[in-house]
Amino acid sequence: MQNVILIVHLLLALSLIGVVLLQRSEGGGLGMGGGGGAMSQRAAATALGKITWILAICFIATSLTLTILAAQDASGVSVMDRLTGGAPAAEEPSTPGEIDTDSLLPPPSASGRETSPDAPLVPRAD
Repeated sequence: MQNVILIVHLLLALSLIGVVLLQRSEGGGLGMGGGGGAMSQRAAATALGKITWILAICFIATSLTLTILAAQDASGVSVMDRLTGGAPAAEEPSTPGEIDTDSLLPPPSASGRETSPDAPLVPRAD
C-alpha cells in the first residue's frame, strides 16, 4: 500500500514539475520590470493553471498520507531501536577506570613485527 502511494507521489512530483515548466513566464521576476496591468487585473485561469492546482493538491494529499502511514508503522518504536536492530545497548563497565585499551591498538603489521607508537610514519630502508 505504502509503495503504491509512494509511486503515485513520485509521478505527481514529476508531472507537477513538467506542468510548471510548460507555463508561460509572465516576466518581471519578483515584481521588477514591466508586468503590464497584470498586477491590477485578475488573470484568467488557464488550463495549465488549473492542472497545476489539481496536481499540487494531490501532491500534498499523498504527502500527508505517507506521513500518516509512516507514523503508524513507527508507533512505539525508537529510532535507536531501529539502528541497533532491537538489541539492547551494550553495558558500560561497572567501574569507570576499567577501559579495554587493547581494542584501541592497530593490528600487527603484515611483516609480523609489532609497531610501536613511537615508530616513524615512513618505513626505514632495510
